[in-house]
Amino acid sequence: MYRFVLTRQWVFLTLMALALIPAMIELGFWQYHRHEHRVAQNQLIEANLRAKPVPMTEVTSPGHRVPRADFWRAVTATGTYDTAHEVVVRMRTDNDDKVGFHVLTPLVLADGRVVLVNRGWVPGGDDPRAYPPVPTAPTGEVTVTGRLKADETSGGSGIKDRKGLPDRQVMLINSAQQAEYLGRTVLGGYLELTAPAPADGTPEPIADPDHDSIGPHMAYAVQWWLFAAAVPVGWLVLVRREKREREEEAARAEASRQEPATA
Repeated sequence: MYRFVLTRQWVFLTLMALALIPAMIELGFWQYHRHEHRVAQNQLIEANLRAKPVPMTEVTSPGHRVPRADFWRAVTATGTYDTAHEVVVRMRTDNDDKVGFHVLTPLVLADGRVVLVNRGWVPGGDDPRAYPPVPTAPTGEVTVTGRLKADETSGGSGIKDRKGLPDRQVMLINSAQQAEYLGRTVLGGYLELTAPAPADGTPEPIADPDHDSIGPHMAYAVQWWLFAAAVPVGWLVLVRREKREREEEAARAEASRQEPATA
């Protein structure tokens, strides 16, 4: 009764089903691992944001690559802003997804080393190649607090590091690049300013990273696993339907052969 599953059409359908099942299971685990990564990252962000701020000089140094465990860690630095060598970072969005610039100002420490401070977001003007209006940084010695961030690279951020940009404009926040530009020793990574907040709200402070949402990855994982379970069920349904249709067709053929003999 089930010999039809050995036909070319059914062998192809069966092989395709057998290939789909492990593929869907693997896709489910891929989404599940992404869910686990998101949960772990949320926990890391929350812990580092709540931690007591430490001097940036204690967690990084010139040429230091900030590890993931220190991302968003609360740090402080005391020094004097070098506004003469301030640059802006192109193609950055604010909290409402409007495109503008981030303001990157060197903070010179007492020992001459430099901490890069991302002071926040400013809008661009009509000419995207023109240097935007940037509020002046505080003068004199200041103590700033912020989130420690790793140097940006094209590979890690997906942002192409374009050449030939207008004066004092960059695509990436990178301590090695800025050390070459400044001719000074720059600590690895940079500080994303949280305090003191600018009196007039500009540059616009960068919002805390999202550490509440876990995303849809777990739901996607369950969906893929349900799809994998549905494949053999669907195959059985098709087999039973095919068997029933063949039986009905055979019964009609048998009935048609018996009609002339009865007559």
